[in-house]
Amino acid sequence: MATTTTYCAFLAFQPGKLHRSAIGVAEQRRCSKQQLVGLPARATSKTGRAEEDNETGQSSVAALLSKDPSAAPEAAASALLEGVFDAAPPPPPDTSLVASHISSELAAIYATCKDWIWHGYRIVYSVQGIGPPLLLVHGFGASIGHWRRNITVLSKNHTVFAIDLIGLGSSEKPPMFKYTMETWAEMLIDFIKDVISAPTVLIGNSIGSLACTIVAAEAPKDLVRGMVLLNCSGGMNNKAVVDDWHIRLFLPLLWMVDFLLLQKSIAGRLFQRVQTRENLRNVLQAVYCNKEAVDDELIEIIARPAQDPGALDAFVAIITGPPGPTPMSLFPKISVPVLVLWGDKDPFTPIDGPVGKFFSGLPETESNVQLHILENVGHCPHDDRPDLVHQELLPWLAHVCGVS
Repeated sequence: MATTTTYCAFLAFQPGKLHRSAIGVAEQRRCSKQQLVGLPARATSKTGRAEEDNETGQSSVAALLSKDPSAAPEAAASALLEGVFDAAPPPPPDTSLVASHISSELAAIYATCKDWIWHGYRIVYSVQGIGPPLLLVHGFGASIGHWRRNITVLSKNHTVFAIDLIGLGSSEKPPMFKYTMETWAEMLIDFIKDVISAPTVLIGNSIGSLACTIVAAEAPKDLVRGMVLLNCSGGMNNKAVVDDWHIRLFLPLLWMVDFLLLQKSIAGRLFQRVQTRENLRNVLQAVYCNKEAVDDELIEIIARPAQDPGALDAFVAIITGPPGPTPMSLFPKISVPVLVLWGDKDPFTPIDGPVGKFFSGLPETESNVQLHILENVGHCPHDDRPDLVHQELLPWLAHVCGVS
């Protein structure tokens, strides 16, 4: 799948709409049959169409746009507007936490959660194990629970801290808060100083990786012992990666999305659609290669925080906010050991995109950086294929931290 942005991920929650809109744009432009090779026949019945949309919509759109990439902004814009102004109202949010979907392992992690007050805001973190400290930092829309398959393994030889970034997970979501990558990094630096109080190995996924990278570049040198990046993002939203032709192609759409999301009624309607469990499952199935990992528990981990007061404001602020510094601008300041693990099937930050290419070339110029490409793994390697992540991570941690 081609390079996408946070916005494309957002639209992917309704792949059927994007699928139909792309076909409509192609038809309006009178695309030839050759341009539509790879698009499945459109089913005539509602049932057949729904099944077709869910199963093949995203791959079909990718095939179409590879033939006619200039159709991308128009197709995505059409899908977005159809989603906003669809006659059928979005379903009401499910405000219940389905306890039966939470495993005993995840419940044990939640039982270790504590509160930390940062600048007057309640920040939630968990802590487990004994040994050199690690700090786990989740990605956009995720939380402490996204480390469900890692904390128990890592805590055998480490004190494992996992934190919910302000505005996400169970941490406070204050109204009118200015969310930036730099603010999250400041929060992490203060957490290491105030709570961990020891040199720490940072482990992050997606925008959590980028936050860790800012910390490693800007924090006092005695705070960070090493860093592990799992499919690092190029910015809080991918408007930062303007040297990617895919991003340049979508820039007009991104500006339009920003404008629409800043309209409260439109943003609320879209957010209600995004947080339905069906839509969450659809997009996670596109992000994960290991489909079995997309279970009911994962849906609960992602869905529950979206029901908190302030979640909509945080969502809009993160999508429309400044992208922050890029990894390319930060790495000249980083000297600690770095392990980069990259799922090769990531649709958001692909290994052949500008950010992926940057990290692929780092080991050739930076002796402190190790890179391992994980085959048939998506954007969230630690939850998609934790066995492959641990296979590379545990020996690296033993070496960096001096534990057996």
